[in-house]
Amino acid sequence: MIDKTSAIETIMRKLKKIEIGHGLKMLTYKRDRSVVIMRTGEDSFSVTQDGFDKEFFTTDFKELKKLLKKLVKREFPRSNKIRIHEIDGNDT
Repeated sequence: MIDKTSAIETIMRKLKKIEIGHGLKMLTYKRDRSVVIMRTGEDSFSVTQDGFDKEFFTTDFKELKKLLKKLVKREFPRSNKIRIHEIDGNDT
């Protein structure tokens, strides 16, 4: 678990190094809401929001930080800690 204040920087650092077909899953403490980020190409990511809203996004690395800030604010409004799990393409 990581602090919400440093979550975006930590996630972006991990996503730079992650292989294509793998990703990260962000969960609340109770594990009832999540945001899944999968690397689909060299500079493309798919983001699935499953919580208050259920949405799917595709973006590049440059726009990913802005999208994650918006999603963290929406899905984890009262959370202080966020769970982070590394997943491969089969674990979504």
